[in-house]
Amino acid sequence: MKIAVIGAGAIGGLVAGYLKAKGQEVILVGHPDSVRAIKEKGLHISGVRGKLRLSLDISETLNFQPDLVILATKTQDIEAALADNLTYIRGAAVLTTQNGIQSEAIVSRYLAKENIISSIVMFGSTMLAAGEIVHNFEGSWIIGNMFGEINDRVIETSGLLNKIFPTVVAENIRGMKYLKIFVNANNCIPAILGESMQEAFCDVNISGISIAIWKEGLDIVEKCGINLVSLPDFPLERLTKLTLMPLAEAAKIYSGIMGSLSLEPLYGSILQSIKRGKTSEIDYINGEFVILAQKNKLAAPLNERLVEIVHEVERTGSFFSKEELLSAAKEFLN
Repeated sequence: MKIAVIGAGAIGGLVAGYLKAKGQEVILVGHPDSVRAIKEKGLHISGVRGKLRLSLDISETLNFQPDLVILATKTQDIEAALADNLTYIRGAAVLTTQNGIQSEAIVSRYLAKENIISSIVMFGSTMLAAGEIVHNFEGSWIIGNMFGEINDRVIETSGLLNKIFPTVVAENIRGMKYLKIFVNANNCIPAILGESMQEAFCDVNISGISIAIWKEGLDIVEKCGINLVSLPDFPLERLTKLTLMPLAEAAKIYSGIMGSLSLEPLYGSILQSIKRGKTSEIDYINGEFVILAQKNKLAAPLNERLVEIVHEVERTGSFFSKEELLSAAKEFLN
């Protein structure tokens, strides 16, 4: 199988490197800085599986027809990636990996729905610099079909991905994708602070904001009639139990969980984008709660405020102190 991984960031670089290490025929498509770095120095992966250095085919655009395209850009970059490579993508199976629930709808404007495979990434990685990836923690890779039943393409792709990560085929990947929004919704906090997750969430008061984000999001999702489905590495009960606890008690538990995620500093996807001077995916994570609320005549004041703050950080390049963030969120912490 000829595989193209479009997006040479934390997830795309990690996946392409592990596939190549397993002997798969893979090409990585990335921005010019990634192309230069990997051509000159190779791809470097470190972290929970040790160190790996390998040479890898990489280019700025595709020049052949792959059998499988792993689309590993951020949601806001999907359209540009498709436009640059559309000639060679048509007819291929396309696997989405983005956070949120909008990626399949965007891809379906360009490609046939029967060619689109959905996935949820539960492992974590960080891109330190172009071509330098840290694999922070292990996790499963969930795949399914947002537009219908499980088909042969999903099963075949599952077998391939299982070579590098434990793969789960999900009948209701939509419900899982909504739950994954909750997993990612707290990435906005280290992004606002400019800190690693360990640094941000060691503060129990800051962790209280995380619980408040979940409480507000869960209230909106339930009122909209959306059924959440447990993830293999994140059961629904974890969310519901913590949101039912007194905020201070839940915050203490959450702080402990986040502090033990990774031995290496873990920077969420939103902060990684900001550090590279790019727009983040905040509108497709916390912004999803805001959109759901607006569509259903509900309110999402905390998530709306956090989305605004992240965009402010993107524009100014200035991070908030913990005191400033707590002040901005104070009215929602009760």
